Amino acid sequence: MVHHSGSIQSFKQQKGMHTSISEILKEKSLKPSRRSLPCLVQSQTHPINLNHFLSVPLSPDPKPDIEDLSQSISTSCSLLPPQTEDVKDSYVEETEVSTCETRPDPTFRLQKHVSRAKLGTRADSLQGKKQSNASGLLFRDGKKRIDYILVYKKSSPQVEKRCTFEKNLRAEGLMLEKEPSLTNNDIMFVKVHATWDTLCKYAEQMNIRMPFRKKCYFTDWKSKTLGRFHLRCQQIKSWLPRNPMKLDKEALPDLEETDCYTAPFSRARMHHFTINNRETFFSNSTRSRIVHHVLQRTKYEDGKSKMGINRLLGNNTYEAAFPPHEGGYKSRHPIKTHGAQNHRHLLYERWARWGIWYKYQPLDLIRRYFGEKIGLYFAWLGWYTGMLIPAAFVGVFVFLYGLFTMDSSQVSKEICEANTTIMCPMCEETCKPWTLSDSCVFAKVTRLFDNGGTVFFAIFMAIWATVFLEFWKRRRAELTYDWDLIDWEEEEEELRPQFEAKYSRVERVNPISGKPEPFQPFSDKLSRLMVSVSGIFFMISLVLTAVFAVVVFRLIAMEKFASFNWDFVQKNWQFATSGTGVCINFMIIMSLNVVYEKVAYLLTNLEHPRTESEWENSFALKMFLFQFVNLNSSTFYIAFFLGRFAGRPGSYNKLFNRWRLEECHPSGCLIDLCLQMGVIMFFKQIWNNFMELGYPLLQNWWSRRKMKKGGGGGQNVENKTQLPQWDKDWNLQPMNAHGLVDEYLEMVLQFGFTTIFVAAFPLAPLLALLNNIIEIRLDAYKFVTQWRRPMPARATDIGIWHGILEGIGVLAVITNAFVIAITSDYIPRFVYAFKYGPCVDKGPHHTDECLRGYMNSSLSVFDMWELKNSSQFRYCRYRDYRAPPWSTAPYEFTLQFWHVLAARLAFIIVFEHLVFGIKSFIAYLIPDMPKDLCDRMRREKYLMQEMMYEAELEHLQKERKKNGRRYHHEWP
Repeated sequence: MVHHSGSIQSFKQQKGMHTSISEILKEKSLKPSRRSLPCLVQSQTHPINLNHFLSVPLSPDPKPDIEDLSQSISTSCSLLPPQTEDVKDSYVEETEVSTCETRPDPTFRLQKHVSRAKLGTRADSLQGKKQSNASGLLFRDGKKRIDYILVYKKSSPQVEKRCTFEKNLRAEGLMLEKEPSLTNNDIMFVKVHATWDTLCKYAEQMNIRMPFRKKCYFTDWKSKTLGRFHLRCQQIKSWLPRNPMKLDKEALPDLEETDCYTAPFSRARMHHFTINNRETFFSNSTRSRIVHHVLQRTKYEDGKSKMGINRLLGNNTYEAAFPPHEGGYKSRHPIKTHGAQNHRHLLYERWARWGIWYKYQPLDLIRRYFGEKIGLYFAWLGWYTGMLIPAAFVGVFVFLYGLFTMDSSQVSKEICEANTTIMCPMCEETCKPWTLSDSCVFAKVTRLFDNGGTVFFAIFMAIWATVFLEFWKRRRAELTYDWDLIDWEEEEEELRPQFEAKYSRVERVNPISGKPEPFQPFSDKLSRLMVSVSGIFFMISLVLTAVFAVVVFRLIAMEKFASFNWDFVQKNWQFATSGTGVCINFMIIMSLNVVYEKVAYLLTNLEHPRTESEWENSFALKMFLFQFVNLNSSTFYIAFFLGRFAGRPGSYNKLFNRWRLEECHPSGCLIDLCLQMGVIMFFKQIWNNFMELGYPLLQNWWSRRKMKKGGGGGQNVENKTQLPQWDKDWNLQPMNAHGLVDEYLEMVLQFGFTTIFVAAFPLAPLLALLNNIIEIRLDAYKFVTQWRRPMPARATDIGIWHGILEGIGVLAVITNAFVIAITSDYIPRFVYAFKYGPCVDKGPHHTDECLRGYMNSSLSVFDMWELKNSSQFRYCRYRDYRAPPWSTAPYEFTLQFWHVLAARLAFIIVFEHLVFGIKSFIAYLIPDMPKDLCDRMRREKYLMQEMMYEAELEHLQKERKKNGRRYHHEWP
């Protein structure tokens, strides 16, 4: 490597460094500082530490003796010389069939602190392990690891494209080896290995950041001071009981990326990076990402768009393409005594097992194995679940407050004691008048959710939603810093094959790449967008039609239950009507969800999005709109329309001049809304969890059944452990074609249920919390055991879902204001207590005392003899604020009605402005990035530049010593 004195001098001047060459000559050697120490992996507690292999070279000898093992351990902390690598292509023709060499992955075996006797025992056990375990993670030579798996059918007619593609892959520096499937004679696997030179070449092109120095944020004196302070804090923490939710330190390996400075990899400055072992310098996920990058940009035919593995998967040249799992996820030996076999085994034991549901998630290990995009999803899900704990606690407190005050409520007492209050019949022909005391139980249950704590809880949840989103931004900033995503920019995505095929005749120069590419005219894009929007509105109208059908059913059911011959059903007709209506609505919702997914897929493809990310965002938005309207349309009807347009006795509004519109209970409509939310939320979560775990389990069980019977024409494999890893992964289910859309969609819809109508159902956060605790482990189990390993993708945020969450937070404030003002009886009780109750002239008193006589004030009188009714009762009561029949203006709205209406409108305005003001103030107070993180980033940027300068000087001095040159009083 050539270094110019001018460049070094200019770099020195830019950094403000005035060190002369004489000062350098005074030093015999450069003293290593903390920030210039190599990033060595440190682990002393884990029996077989998974990261210790990062500093141990892989021996090509299949039977290492004890001396070789101990020697490799003693030299593990030193930089290794460049290793020669056999670049001979190990491509095997399809006709060649040979058994896979039974070699385990040697990277998970060595223990750092172990005696020579124990080491000999370990070596003997490992040699026995090699003969019994077929990992399927290496080529036949036992040296080259498998970075990617391609699967194709021998009967596929796309032979020429496949051969050209594989030839070009070898030209790019990838090594290929073919293996037939043991379970299906028509399946052939292509194992892909990336050589060291190929990895370095594309790591530089992709600007992959790699570790090169140990992190140090402070100067020496400050480091010593803080070191003593941290030591004292650790001593104090050791006296306190250990947090049971934290994972034990010996349970997880030390992941070096979190403790090292990183910089974009450069082959010209390779000496700056800590390369202890070439085989493990690039992690498995990084190697898979590099290989995927090559697969996406390799041509299979002549032409501008004839490239990429996605197009070959689309035309059935290949059946699947995926990175392999790192071995099995189970072991016959306990992990505490024998350690983890691989990262997949460790993830299963410390993350996906149901027995550790209360533990924190190992996010660094998840990110290392599955990539940053999936790691961010689980980080967001864990953060959301943790934030639900205070919301669930407050919700339970509000519910318990209603439970303890249920019997002492003045309104409930008046309803239960109203034995002489005759209510008007629920239907005009077969129904009879009924007494108000018959609905005593209904009134007490309503008190559970419609009490004084409702307003407080609605305000609390609106603020909670804001705090949740703002603190998530801070948490995301910390994760992007820890995972080296701060300076990462998403690569220019390739065009979708469908887009290129449709618009290949019209081209335009890409302003970023400067290359011509297919272009969609604005008129075509607008017309397709209009068709898509029309389809969305049509599906929404279909939802409204389904809601209308449920409303008609409720009207018919109300009339039938109110005139039922069984007294129990007749007395509880409200519960019967609401319960049956909710169950039928739930079945309609789940049926329409299946239709919506197909319609959203069709409309999204009709728009012809340019890239995969645009397709995913468009599809996610449609799915959210469809399912949100489907889930909440009936809830909005019950909250804001039920009982508002029923009319009055003698002048009821009827549907089709046949069925009278449904009325609210004398104690309010809030219990109907609560029942609607509780049933849908509870059963939908159970159904989703069953489908997420049950469907992959059934499919994998069926695959294993076919495999045992030899249904694919292959060997009859009785024991699954005999299969190589690529065959096991092929028999697993691929990750959802929509990526993480379904996972995010489920949680975002739950977030809407938790916030939008939370004033009517304070137990919603508790149900969401319990579901999410199960959801985390269920998703973890699914990713680790039931799905093929997805390609480790990178991302800096959760994408379009953050904007949807903010929109739900705004909608939640508005809906909760209307629920409290219109649906609940909080405002009518408030107006009565301070305007019409017994406490008007006595000043502020206890609420129950001020509500004496409220039920009589909220019920109007109707003369049943006006309808020529043969009932023995002349007058009946109904829920409304109307004048009695003997007044000068019978059945007109009273002054109290207008007072209540004005109070409701005033409450909505005040509540919305107050809560929105608090939300905005909190969002202003909470910065998106913590201040200490900003300081660390600036400090790290400065130290990185200084260390790069020092490393360059150290390298030049070593080169001069090596070449025998004398030092001169000038810059090299």
